[in-house]
Amino acid sequence: MKKVLVTSAVLLGVIAGPSLAQQPTIKLGVVNIDAGPLAISATAIQEGAVMAVETLNAAGGALGRRYELVTQGHDGPPAAAVAAAQKLVQQHGVSFFTSLSPSGNSLAVSAKLRDLNAIYLDASAASDELTGKACNPNYFRIGVPDSAQVMVWKDLMVRNNIKSVDMMMSDMAAARDAARQLTAVLPEIGATLQKELYAPLTTADYGGSIAQLTAKPAEALAMYVPSSAGINLSKQQAPFGLFEKYKLVVSSSMVNEILIPGQGETTVGVWSSQSYHASLPGKVNADFVAAFEKRFGKKPAYLAADAYLSFIVLNEAIKKAGSTDVPAVRKALEGIKLNTIVGEVQMRAADHQMVRPLVVVQAARTAPGKAEVVIRLVEPAEKVIVPASKECKMG
Repeated sequence: MKKVLVTSAVLLGVIAGPSLAQQPTIKLGVVNIDAGPLAISATAIQEGAVMAVETLNAAGGALGRRYELVTQGHDGPPAAAVAAAQKLVQQHGVSFFTSLSPSGNSLAVSAKLRDLNAIYLDASAASDELTGKACNPNYFRIGVPDSAQVMVWKDLMVRNNIKSVDMMMSDMAAARDAARQLTAVLPEIGATLQKELYAPLTTADYGGSIAQLTAKPAEALAMYVPSSAGINLSKQQAPFGLFEKYKLVVSSSMVNEILIPGQGETTVGVWSSQSYHASLPGKVNADFVAAFEKRFGKKPAYLAADAYLSFIVLNEAIKKAGSTDVPAVRKALEGIKLNTIVGEVQMRAADHQMVRPLVVVQAARTAPGKAEVVIRLVEPAEKVIVPASKECKMG
């Protein structure tokens, strides 16, 4: 049985004050993965959620009540994610939660939300299906969809006059979704797909895939290999110089602040896009980064920022609704606008996708054997967030 972590975030009656301390808490949940290849990202999600609860409680909570954080861990598969969400709601009284979740897990959890009478603010899953044909009244995506990341890939390919593309993807829902969308846009830029390879997320040896890609490589390589799998692939390709054989290498969920310490300089030059970077402009973000560094001794990663943002947006909706009643909060979330750590955002009512900017980054060498993720461009929301899908029917 996976552990449950309950945190209060502040001492009763010290920061919150006596009257606030006497009120029942508003419980917020995290469904986190504590085993397998995705577990490397669990700390970032947890830190962001903790930071949000502590920040909100220091500001007085909501409706005269403080927030309490409950985390339910599981070992990764969709059924385990569903069981973790059910425990949060049914055993711990949580009505609002975020998660570290691949798209397959989020699809499974989203299907249960009506019965659970809970709201899921998804900080990580990217498949467009979640806000398309599988959209759900109680599901809200805080992170960015695959379609936005594919728009960045397309733009980089146009800038580099790419005419042929190889793909290396993990065999998972979001990666297949991104591959399908990229394949569809290649004819628009006069490019063709040369190779399309998939490997399980748990792959330990990428030798076969590397051999196939090094044989007559295309001009560009597009990769969706997240978490520890992204570290394995990057390190294993280095002796063969795979990435150097391409004119352009783009990725998703593979070049980021969480993975690059384990990758060293093996991803230098590789492009990616992500929802957040600590160097984004604006006072709201500067204050957040300063507080996060003071609390955790490091800058926030993009997943930490999105977990934090999930509960910041929720707090505004709860105050707007004047209630923690799920239908009332759901209505308040739809169309809500606010200035955040990533700038101005809006939760689109039609499909519950947050309309937000996207950060284009690249791995850059800082010293022999070391690299960092640096911002190259911030794409405005209107350029990368596609219109709501007609397949979304909020029933």
